[in-house]
Amino acid sequence: MKRTKQDVVSEFRCAEILEAARRTFATKGFHAATMDEIAETAGVAKGTLYLYFDSKRTIYLKALEHGFSQLLELTTAKMQAAAGIRAKIRAFVGTRLEYAVDNRDFYRIYAESCNVAEPGSINKDFQKLYTRQINAVAQALNEAVEHGEIRPLPVQAAAFTIYDMTRGLIVRHLLDKSKTAIEEDIQFVCEFIWAGIGK
Repeated sequence: MKRTKQDVVSEFRCAEILEAARRTFATKGFHAATMDEIAETAGVAKGTLYLYFDSKRTIYLKALEHGFSQLLELTTAKMQAAAGIRAKIRAFVGTRLEYAVDNRDFYRIYAESCNVAEPGSINKDFQKLYTRQINAVAQALNEAVEHGEIRPLPVQAAAFTIYDMTRGLIVRHLLDKSKTAIEEDIQFVCEFIWAGIGK
């Protein structure tokens, strides 16, 4: 189906709103941010927001989902291009850390989303996004076990552990608690992971 000029304009406007929302939520947090502030940051009327999104929660989730989609796409491409599980783990850890450092606003709302606890809302949707990230690692580990690259292990538990170690590394860098270069930290974490899963 051919995209019209209106489709292109609409996609561009939507992306601008999501970027403004990301900056606003990163600065103010989900609960304190208002639709007025998002509209002001985006340079649009408040009513325009409602043409694209029906609520603050929807904008929040879409901003989070947009960042996750970018990150998942980038991580998947780097992992698929890597040969062997060791290189795939390096691609996962490195891509996520570099993305977080380059997209601090996204990571702030991502970190907050773990703690946003409105009844029946963001946490359920966030779990779906979170699961997609874990599954990318689990699939690579499963294939590595099948091909004898690594020892047999509980794949899902190992995937969660690698994900959490990577998240810890990211937090350390974003809080400026790491005194070493990004590349050194990536290397250390990857070697630590390999010591646990390698033959």
